[in-house]
Amino acid sequence: MLLLCLGLPLCQAAGRTGAAVTAHPIATNAAMNAFERGGNAVDATVAAALALGVVDGFNSGIGGGCFMLIRKPNGSFVAIDGRETAPLKADRDMYLRDGKAKPELSRTGALAIGVPGALAAYDLAIRQHGNIDLAEHLGQAATVAEQGFALDDAYLSRLGQVVKKLRKFPGSASIFLNAEGNAWPSGHRLKQPDLARSYRSIARHSADWFYRGPFALKTEQWMSANGGLINRKDLASYKAKRREPVRTIYRGHEIVGFPPPSSGGVHVAQILNILEPFDLASMAPDSAEFVHLVTEAMRLAFADRAHWLGDADFAAVPKGLASKKYARRLAKKIDPTKAAPVDAHSTPSNAGTNLFGKHTTHFSTADTEGWWVTCTATVNTTFGSGVVIPGTGIVMNNEMDDFSAQPGAPNVFGLIGAEANAIAPGKRPLSSMSPTIVLRDGKPIFTVGAAGGPTIITQVVLAIIQVVDFGKSPTEALGRARFHHQWKPDRLLVEKTLGQAIIDALLAKGHTVEIVNTLGAAQSIGLGQDGKAFRGSPDPRGRGAFTVRHNE
Repeated sequence: MLLLCLGLPLCQAAGRTGAAVTAHPIATNAAMNAFERGGNAVDATVAAALALGVVDGFNSGIGGGCFMLIRKPNGSFVAIDGRETAPLKADRDMYLRDGKAKPELSRTGALAIGVPGALAAYDLAIRQHGNIDLAEHLGQAATVAEQGFALDDAYLSRLGQVVKKLRKFPGSASIFLNAEGNAWPSGHRLKQPDLARSYRSIARHSADWFYRGPFALKTEQWMSANGGLINRKDLASYKAKRREPVRTIYRGHEIVGFPPPSSGGVHVAQILNILEPFDLASMAPDSAEFVHLVTEAMRLAFADRAHWLGDADFAAVPKGLASKKYARRLAKKIDPTKAAPVDAHSTPSNAGTNLFGKHTTHFSTADTEGWWVTCTATVNTTFGSGVVIPGTGIVMNNEMDDFSAQPGAPNVFGLIGAEANAIAPGKRPLSSMSPTIVLRDGKPIFTVGAAGGPTIITQVVLAIIQVVDFGKSPTEALGRARFHHQWKPDRLLVEKTLGQAIIDALLAKGHTVEIVNTLGAAQSIGLGQDGKAFRGSPDPRGRGAFTVRHNE
């Protein structure tokens, strides 16, 4: 998964400033190059995303999907939904064998692949808001793919996890493995000429090459030969959607997040609303008291997620989940002294009538000053389905695993779901991606988002709390020890840096604790105290890079 946070504030006398933070220095450079060529933050986002599809392709690419949250210079917001969809021939029981879910079918190979949406979203964003043609961004990224890049330890660590999966698919093995079928050595220069040709073909013929042309035909032929469902009609009918963001106010700050099919915006808001009655600022930010309270709020929200959340075009998703009134009711269930089991979801008022809309919003052309963009993209697990459509270089997602294959059956992240997230033709699977923008007095002060499956939601919540409640900078916030609870399984994941004394205190409160080295990877851009200069915050756990550019 990739996360992009970019911004272009309204300039003062010093001139225009562009900033970018991404998971890879080459992608950050691509974003800055877009600024230098006269682009705005939307251009920089798309340039970085296409570059990440080359240098970080195990996480994201045009064979996957994305969510992009944009704050326009006039202060309005738009959420562009490039989430994958289920093929038109999909059915709710497609992964059941002898009445039980067979996880491998939704995680590897042809049946795991959803109809990709990232390219359609990038195309829509550029056409509506960019200054530079998509073809130029594709050409820049194609050059990176042709010239190649040296594989570092981070890339090779992920590659080493999926060698067996990639060996199953010649189109993938021929790119990412050597002649003996093993991972390339450290420092190997990985060139991807097929991906470069695909990028250049899209640049010449538009996104139609992908959705209605040669790529669609190649995909249909490969699917037919390998037991898959996607055909040219699936690709031709795909549309990126424009949605209305989710908003809440937390201690005087406006939190703007992504709506369903993301669960992020709803449950980031819900967790913060549950916690608002508690005086978190009076607690130490690394105390057992603080971790316990936030964990209990996470537990309550994820129980609701499992029952209520899904694609709002198909499922009845109550807006009341993010309401203050409902959150106060849930907050009363928290015992400050001990962990309390949550047996099932709760129900907000008017759950059957006050719903997220089944329509999309319009957005208009804006000028080039004052843009803030945060984008999360993914192919789901490492190298997605493991499939590269031969001759294209495009890694295909395995987002079908994000549906509920069977009520109560966990996906690869251990998440369970219900009818709201059941498979249906053309439906978008539920996601945890949570691109978020935080405002104070109507002005953006920082963006935040993360990679890491369901921990994305809790990473974003923790970053916001550290900034708003404890006065930390975004950089300091991302460096704090993280923890995560998702209701099922009933375990509290904590980073080892939290410390044994705190862990022992949490055990004494009745939590089942599992210690991990690290949780997720977040990125942020914020403004300095002067309200003008950007401060970027790549996650200290990774190799991300931040760059700022001034035009004098």
